[in-house]
Amino acid sequence: MARKKQEDPPKPAAAWMNTFADLMNLLLCFFVLLFSMSTVDAQKFEQVAASFAQSFSIFTAGASAIGDGILVSNGVSQLNELDQYMNSTGKASDGDIVPETLAEAEAQVEQAKIEESEELAEKVEESIQEESLDGVIDIDITSQYVQLTLQGSLLFDSGSTVLKEESLPVLDKIGVMLERYSEGTIEIEGHTDNVPMSGAKYSNNDELSGGRSLSVFNYLIDHTNLDPSMVKHSGRGEYMPIADNSTAEGRAMNRRVEIRIYNSLSSY
Repeated sequence: MARKKQEDPPKPAAAWMNTFADLMNLLLCFFVLLFSMSTVDAQKFEQVAASFAQSFSIFTAGASAIGDGILVSNGVSQLNELDQYMNSTGKASDGDIVPETLAEAEAQVEQAKIEESEELAEKVEESIQEESLDGVIDIDITSQYVQLTLQGSLLFDSGSTVLKEESLPVLDKIGVMLERYSEGTIEIEGHTDNVPMSGAKYSNNDELSGGRSLSVFNYLIDHTNLDPSMVKHSGRGEYMPIADNSTAEGRAMNRRVEIRIYNSLSSY
C-alpha cells in the first residue's frame, strides 16, 4: 500500500508583522486622542496660561496671559496693534526710554564722556589752584581727556631737551596730580614752532619735539609711581600749531608740552 505524502505544517507569521500591528494600534490611539482634545475649554486654557504667566513671567512684554496679549489670542485681528507692541518694547522697566537709533545712543555716550571729563577737570583745577600754578598750566577738556599745557620756555632752553631746574618742582606737582586722578592712559606730546633747526643736536623739529616729550616722560616715571605701560609720549613737531608762527608770541605758544589725562570712559 502506497504511503500518503505527509503535508508540511503551516508556517508561522513573520515576527515583524506583530510589531507592525502594534505600531498601527498605537498610531490609531494617538490620533483618536488628538481628535478628542481638539475641542478645548477656553476658560480652562485661560487659567492655565495665567498660571504660567505668574510663575515664569513669560508674558511681561505684551500681556499677562495668552488670551489678552497684544499679538496673541484673538487671531489676526490683533495684528493691527503691532505698532503699539513694537513701541512698548523700547521702554525700560523704570520708565526710561531706551535709545531707538544708533545716533541717539552715540549722543548719550558722548554726553557721558563730556561729563566725566568736566568732573575730572574740576578736581585737577582745584589742585592747580592749591599749588598756585594758575598762570603756569592751561587746562582744556574734550570728551576723551583733560589736557594740561606747559609752555616750552618753562621746561627747556632753546633747541634743548634737558629740563630746566626751575621746571622740576612744577613737574613734581603734576606727577602728584597724575597719580591722584589718572584712571587710564596718560599721553605726553611735544610741539615746536616752524623755525628750522640749525647747528643744534637735533636735525629737525620732529626730533626735538620727540626728545622733549621723552624727557618729561622719563622724569615722571622716575619720580612717581605711574605705570609706564599707561603713559605714552610722542613728538608732533611743528604740524599742530595753536597760534600764528609769523609772530614771536605765536611761536612761543606753539613751543609747548601737552599732558593728556584720559577719562575712564575714553576709548584709550
